[in-house]
Amino acid sequence: MAEQLGTQTITSPSDRQKSVPVVTVESFYNLHAEKLQMKLEGPQVGFHRKIREPTINRPGLALSGFYTYFAEKRVQVLGAAEHSYLKSLPSKLRVKRFRKLCERKIPCLVMSRGFRLAPELLGVTAEANGSMVDILGVGVLIRGASGIGKSECVLGLIERGYSLVADDVTRITSLEGRELMATAPELTRNHMEVRGIGIIDVAKVFGIGSIRIEKRLDLVVTLKDWQDVDEVDRIGLDREFYEILGLPVPHVTIPVRPGRDMARLIEVAAMDEKLKGLGQNSAVDFNARLLSLMERPPSQGSGVAGKGAV
Repeated sequence: MAEQLGTQTITSPSDRQKSVPVVTVESFYNLHAEKLQMKLEGPQVGFHRKIREPTINRPGLALSGFYTYFAEKRVQVLGAAEHSYLKSLPSKLRVKRFRKLCERKIPCLVMSRGFRLAPELLGVTAEANGSMVDILGVGVLIRGASGIGKSECVLGLIERGYSLVADDVTRITSLEGRELMATAPELTRNHMEVRGIGIIDVAKVFGIGSIRIEKRLDLVVTLKDWQDVDEVDRIGLDREFYEILGLPVPHVTIPVRPGRDMARLIEVAAMDEKLKGLGQNSAVDFNARLLSLMERPPSQGSGVAGKGAV
């Protein structure tokens, strides 16, 4: 999810130093969406990215494959020319060129003149910055800020016998608007980046059973620093959903704190989601029992004594 907006100051190396505000994509969208009649397309990802230059860039040359002097720090605007050029390309080449643009560290893309991205291109923008694992048949996308511990969680889950689908970047496609399928880019498939160790081949280290080519997405888990979580849901009655390609996916936020076994918590979240898929919701069942107990008339001569009662 989008991080809380914060305005920072950077210093120019020129002789006349200037204070330049750096805003996030979230700030840009929230402040100007209504005035500019902007509408969010696809999943709400990348809202934490910073817009470091106060102007726009038309990525026509970039879409043709030329990235020398590419202004990747600016908001990228696709107008009629870029839209027509993309439509003129064969389908596979169009996706390849657009994916290469999205792989750059651009803040965001803005489609102008009422144009909309084709479904296959919108699918490229939904490639999540997170890791995907298969836990007991439940496809779990683990997302969170860089350095939060996603890879360590995935390693812990693989050691428990579960399977890696994708690490760092997960490609997600919609199947006829009914369900979402996730896989890894060919370049990084079966591999993981572990800080302090480097790139490892998961299949060779843990065995062929530790990987899976693709998996349906059933649950999104967001890891957040304990101090960044406004309120911790202690019961779980109100289910959250994370929208990807127009489809709602069950979503849970797990606070990260030193000493917590995050892999185990994600495993339990996946098990609980599997139970919900079978029609068993522990929070709802507990709430029903509690309400039933509260509505039951107290029997004569009985009572409940608390601390200090005589």
